[in-house]
Amino acid sequence: MSDVVVVESPAKAKTINKYLGSGYTVLASFGHVRDLPPKDGSVRPEQDFEMDWAADDRGSRQIAAIAKALKGAKTLYLATDPDREGEAISWHVRAMLADRHALKGVDVRRITFNEITRNAVRYAIAHPRDLDQPLIEAYMARRALDYLVGFTLSPVLWRKLPGSRSAGRVQSVALRLICEREAEIEAFRPREYWTVEAQFTTPAGAPFTARLTHLDGKKLDQFDLNTAELANRAKAAVEAGTFTVAGVERRRVKRNPPAPFTTSTVQQEASRKLGFGAQQTMRLAQGLYEGVDIDGDTVGLITYMRTDGVQMAREAISAIRDHVKAEYGTPYLPGAPREYSSKAKNAQEAHEAIRPTDVALTPERVARYLNPDQRRLYELIWKRAVASQMQSAELDQVTVEIADPARPKGPRLRATGSILAFDGFLKLYREDKDDTAEGEAEDENRMLPPMAERDPLRRGEVLADQHFTQPPPRYSEASLVKKMEELGIGRPSTYASILSVLQDRKYVKLDKRRFMPEDRGRLVTAFLTSFFERYVDTGFTASLEEQLDDISGGRADWRAVMRAFWEEFSRAVDQTKDLKISDVISALDQDLGPHFFPPRDDGSDPRSCPACGKGRLGLKLGRHGSFVGCSNYPNCQYTRRLGMDGGEEAGETLKEGMRELGHHPDTGEPITVRRGPYGVYAQQGEQVPDSKTKPRRTSLPRGVDGDTLTLEQALGLLSLPRNVGTHPETKEPIEAGIGRFGPYVKMGGVFASLDKDDDVLSVGLNRAVDVLARKLASVRTLGPHPADKEPVLVRKGRFGPYVQHANTVANVPRDVMMDDITIAQAVALLAEKGKQLKPRGGRKATAKAAKAAPKTATETAPNKAAAPKKAPARKATAGKAAPKKAAPTKAAARKPAAKKPAAKKPAARKSAAPGASDKAAG
Repeated sequence: MSDVVVVESPAKAKTINKYLGSGYTVLASFGHVRDLPPKDGSVRPEQDFEMDWAADDRGSRQIAAIAKALKGAKTLYLATDPDREGEAISWHVRAMLADRHALKGVDVRRITFNEITRNAVRYAIAHPRDLDQPLIEAYMARRALDYLVGFTLSPVLWRKLPGSRSAGRVQSVALRLICEREAEIEAFRPREYWTVEAQFTTPAGAPFTARLTHLDGKKLDQFDLNTAELANRAKAAVEAGTFTVAGVERRRVKRNPPAPFTTSTVQQEASRKLGFGAQQTMRLAQGLYEGVDIDGDTVGLITYMRTDGVQMAREAISAIRDHVKAEYGTPYLPGAPREYSSKAKNAQEAHEAIRPTDVALTPERVARYLNPDQRRLYELIWKRAVASQMQSAELDQVTVEIADPARPKGPRLRATGSILAFDGFLKLYREDKDDTAEGEAEDENRMLPPMAERDPLRRGEVLADQHFTQPPPRYSEASLVKKMEELGIGRPSTYASILSVLQDRKYVKLDKRRFMPEDRGRLVTAFLTSFFERYVDTGFTASLEEQLDDISGGRADWRAVMRAFWEEFSRAVDQTKDLKISDVISALDQDLGPHFFPPRDDGSDPRSCPACGKGRLGLKLGRHGSFVGCSNYPNCQYTRRLGMDGGEEAGETLKEGMRELGHHPDTGEPITVRRGPYGVYAQQGEQVPDSKTKPRRTSLPRGVDGDTLTLEQALGLLSLPRNVGTHPETKEPIEAGIGRFGPYVKMGGVFASLDKDDDVLSVGLNRAVDVLARKLASVRTLGPHPADKEPVLVRKGRFGPYVQHANTVANVPRDVMMDDITIAQAVALLAEKGKQLKPRGGRKATAKAAKAAPKTATETAPNKAAAPKKAPARKATAGKAAPKKAAPTKAAARKPAAKKPAAKKPAARKSAAPGASDKAAG
């Protein structure tokens, strides 16, 4: 039997299988095979941080496939990625296989390779090692920290600051950086200053420009000329003089090439040069690392892309130097190989820098095998690595001093310029910079004509220009990653996911490729800074990263680090139990007052209520989030929503409570768009007093803006559901509408949710059929029920397959597959274990609603099938006591059905799962 090799991705498995041949079976784990369940109690500090791990269906399937392949094998090679996350995945795979008793007689070895090439893979197979226990413990500590911070701090946020989403250990610090930069910009007050420049011509007739630097025998500082009057006086002094060259200084400077890429620097440079986001850069780099098809052979083009090391293998340096000499000549090759060391705080340098696996695979040679984005990123990586071993560039910098010989204390001017004497590495690569100062690049490339001391100059036009100081720039993805790396917070593999989570939580938004904090993000930061300042402090977070690095290096015990952290953190959380909402409001109002109440142009009080003129505006917290309200409440009911909470999920920014769009063409009723407690909606007509009939209403789907909604769009939404067409095979009508879970298409009793990119008002028949086909793959009609001839269905639910007849459902036993159940078995299950689906309205449902359950059952089908009856089981699996009033027989009946999916129940809230944001991406 062949030995088994486990890697992370199927693409990598395919490539490595070609390199190793028939004596090996290469399988993919598809990343992590198990994780901490997103529920309370997964990490238990009271039991010295014991953890519960749970596998999802995909992970279980992959482990089962690996266990099957191991039958008869002698060796299992764990070849996951060569970093902390890769070591953890190997540990999880081994543990799950051991639980299945699949490792009897199997030698388990760990192998790593920094590049996917034939030689690297075969060398790794020949030099295996054991699992790195300190690296695994560092992973466990990091995962436990992120979990405990998220699942402890986030509930405090939800209780004390309605409308907030979650808090993360590193995510919250990155958010604070963005918010503090925005506060700096808002507090910035521009200062006026002037510069005076004069045009000159040399004796040979060559023109150039010089700037005034001295006046009245004194060197001018930036703000010495801060008014037009002073600038004009200086201009007049220059115009009154006769100038010569007082001195010429020439010096040659060298500029060394930058180091080859690390994870953070490739993200920064790809953002600056290519406009790629961090997530996009890492996704493209992953594909280049795993390999592309070149002439029928899969070739890994770059080394491993999650690294903070800047060194390269000797063989790679030698190959690059040979290429430089052959391609550019000896003058471009330095006398000795260049050595680099990382300047980043806490750099591990455990792996090589990101470089091409074979320098002979030039961007021109492989361009036809790559898509445009892959080609651009590969070219960037290839050029940076090659340039790092090239000769330095040399520049001649010239400074010319200009004075009036007749006036020793008269005005003096200066002209500067640079001439590229030898291009060196600049022939191949030029690094971009963040937020280059105005005129810096221009001065660097400005060339001055030949001049000598005492040369007379002919003065031309003199200009006095007004300027204003500029606020610090907002962070771009590149500059934020650079700042986080400099501070030592986060790790290279986490940067992309952190930036993504901040946007997903709507804490920040990207505007012109710069991060701007949303009101929600600023409120969360103000809250955490006021009450958990230590845990969003960059210094504390960086010191914690150092402790985690000590664990991975075997210099610290991970449980001791966790105990020290948890003791102080839990105490800080306990102190907020008695925190009053009024205290929260007071702290937020004080911190964010200048933001929400900026100075008015007319100088009046920015907090004066515009409605009553008597009250004072202040920050308020309501059930659905934060808002601005008048202190004269209830006499004055003026409110102003912030740019967060409530209906922003639909993308609306409706500034007033209601906006009239027009009138219905048939009934003449007014069509309005309004803001309610659960978001923005369109309404037809008005509520008639003392009438139980409500006007027709519909929520706005995601992506529709309440401020820009048109009458035509509103009429279309109010007319839903609409007929899309007839299914070409079943001949049943298909409808499109908006339900409790968003836009959908419906055929008979089968609902299918539309994607966020689908427009419910214009979705066509072909698209509807395609969406329903995917849904129907999880639904099978068994036949008519013998009692009433209504169809009996078997469906794939979140917690396993179940059978349904009208509004009655029953779980399918674990040992029965969905495709194997018969109509007879289904009828028996429904009779024995059938449960009624709850009607809409929950606890307020009436007997009348219960009678209408058959219709409601189909309406609840798309995303919530069989879920209502399992809700109590979630509490049991979360480790909480069952409700005192619950009947013992019901609890016993529910327990077996809920046992299998217990770890999956909270997954529906994973988008807001605290702690998930700081989990390493690789």
